[in-house]
Amino acid sequence: MKTHRREILIYFNPQSSNDRKTVAHAQGLAPYIKTYAFDQAPSTGTSWQQILSALDLHPKDLMDKSHPYYQKNIRGRAFNDQDWLNVIMHNPSLLRAPIAIRGNKAVLCSSATDIYKLTTDEAVTFF
Repeated sequence: MKTHRREILIYFNPQSSNDRKTVAHAQGLAPYIKTYAFDQAPSTGTSWQQILSALDLHPKDLMDKSHPYYQKNIRGRAFNDQDWLNVIMHNPSLLRAPIAIRGNKAVLCSSATDIYKLTTDEAVTFF
């Protein structure tokens, strides 16, 4: 999934204060912010494959392993890559942190300031 360099796309949990802080930090980085609650996250396997590729993470790394659903239904089970994609697609509330995408870069924002990893060394002109 690719966005314009002037735009940041964020998938987040609007109930989490840390996730809302991540969105606030993003608003200082780019003039255009698109936010989607986890339940509005991309629903296709292809979209998730692109996000995971940009993050360079395995789907299991995105999961909140302390979540009750994870503990009851997923912990200890072996899934192939397609199964993990299905788990994410059908249970986006299991994502442990916001995912921010800008251009070709994506970041799993475990803390609100991780959003700054989307900045590049080169100067970005907004106007």
